[in-house]
Amino acid sequence: MSSIIVGALLAITFLLFIVYAMRGGNLTVGFFVMAVLWTIIGMVPFDQAVKEIFTDPVLNYGKTAAYIIFGSWFGRVLVDTGIAGSISRRTEKIGKKSPVLATILIALVVALIFTSSYGVGSAIAVGVILFPILFSIGVPKPIAVSIFTMSIGAAMYVNNVLFVQFQVFFPEVEWGLHYQRFGFVAMGVQMIVVLLFILFNAKKIRHGKPEIVESEESEEIADVPMWTYVLPVLPVALSIFAKWDAVPALLLSIIIAFAATGNMKSYARLVTMMNETAKHAISDIAGLLIMLFVLTMFQSAAIHAMSGFTPIFQQVIPNNKLLLVIIIAILAPLSYFRGPLMLYGAGAATAAIFVGTGMFDQYFLYGLLVVPSMMGISSCITQSWNLWSVQYAKVDTKTFLLTGLPWAWGATVINLIAAYILL
Repeated sequence: MSSIIVGALLAITFLLFIVYAMRGGNLTVGFFVMAVLWTIIGMVPFDQAVKEIFTDPVLNYGKTAAYIIFGSWFGRVLVDTGIAGSISRRTEKIGKKSPVLATILIALVVALIFTSSYGVGSAIAVGVILFPILFSIGVPKPIAVSIFTMSIGAAMYVNNVLFVQFQVFFPEVEWGLHYQRFGFVAMGVQMIVVLLFILFNAKKIRHGKPEIVESEESEEIADVPMWTYVLPVLPVALSIFAKWDAVPALLLSIIIAFAATGNMKSYARLVTMMNETAKHAISDIAGLLIMLFVLTMFQSAAIHAMSGFTPIFQQVIPNNKLLLVIIIAILAPLSYFRGPLMLYGAGAATAAIFVGTGMFDQYFLYGLLVVPSMMGISSCITQSWNLWSVQYAKVDTKTFLLTGLPWAWGATVINLIAAYILL
């Protein structure tokens, strides 16, 4: 009887959390409350809870936090040194006579930059450069916003900073060739979908009404060497080909960016630039880091609370991988509004349930749940940089969701198949 009561309480609180997350509730508060509730409901001994739920997971997350900090710093450096702006302006000049070509090039530039850059601050800094360009060549605002957000979402498949955040749900998954071959395929698939989206709307882009928007950046192309345009992908290249860890790869790229843009000509200039970019980068992700620390508490509480229900879940969850892929493909929009397929939302509990059953390889589970999460990152209004983009372009939420959802869903279905084959 007691197990029935515990199970019922876990289910009720889980459903309440889904509703809370989907209604836009603060996730840091939500995850902490859930961690406490599931610790109590699961009757985890007090001393054990203090150590194994509220201490060890946070301390063990320190390595991941370092990746996030350095990734955000690198993104800020690309913007503040003028490299990101220079790439964007060159792209505008190359494709200025053809708005469709220019739009395609801008989408590719966004994906290039965010293979290593990370954070809402970096997204905003790049957005205030690129949106005025898109608007000035006649790209309708809803289309421009979806191109921007889906291109960032595509790059996130190979962004090591985001990978280590999702890795917390799947401890056996590592950043290596086994995942990378899937990551690059998934990025390629989503970028192909973005290009098809642009071509589908080519007539609207060609006949769009140009709108001049004052950019927060200088109209002059930053005087940076063109070879620095490869810097956004340097950390990824070092990780893949030289087997470097993300931290030294990002740090070397930051140093090269400083040196190439003249910010190491004097000690005072270097220190000023270093301090300013680091300060802005960390402030960009401060709230995210606290949320992720609390998330590790909730994940640990979920594992403890549901440990006794593993046999039940094993009976309920289909043991056929292909059937699971089909089910998740159909239900993929449940990643929206922090729903049960979004790992930055109620999906955290879903991941804990799947991993806890031990029924599937964790690489497969990673693909199964990360792909719909990427759909949310690409086109859901609750993603921070998506919300900023909508507000900046003055596009209403309904229009944004209807514009991007079918295309993001299509990319998600294909990438779930890719995960089934490659992972």
